[in-house]
Amino acid sequence: MAALRGERTVEIGAPPARCFGIAADMERAPGWQPALHSVDVLETDADGRPALARATFDAKVRSLSSTLRFAYREPSSITFDQQRGDVRSMHGWWRFEDLGGDRTRATYGLEVDPGRMLGLLLRGPAEASVRDHLLGAADALKRRAEQ
Repeated sequence: MAALRGERTVEIGAPPARCFGIAADMERAPGWQPALHSVDVLETDADGRPALARATFDAKVRSLSSTLRFAYREPSSITFDQQRGDVRSMHGWWRFEDLGGDRTRATYGLEVDPGRMLGLLLRGPAEASVRDHLLGAADALKRRAEQ
């Protein structure tokens, strides 16, 4: 199976700094991201944000664990790359665009190479269902930021 790829963009009634702050607070993310079960921060950067974290998430077909390295360009983007984990590779990103008037266009993207074994479980309709489930983080950020 090829890599699982996707992006979801939402418009949020909150300024980019608020959206960025919520997305960067990985320790609290399991409370609002539906696919994320837990996050253990292993290292922080000079600004106290997670630089390396172990995350466990629900990929619908099974629970997966990954150690992720984060990079920040405040307030416009966050990226993360798997260092080790249950999938062959994972790269993800948040992008935040200021629309003015305390509104933000937020895009969440993910590229995952599930590897051979997990890839066998993600054939056909299951692939679209898993992609939609994982990209639900964008909709969840919108709900959280607009509270």
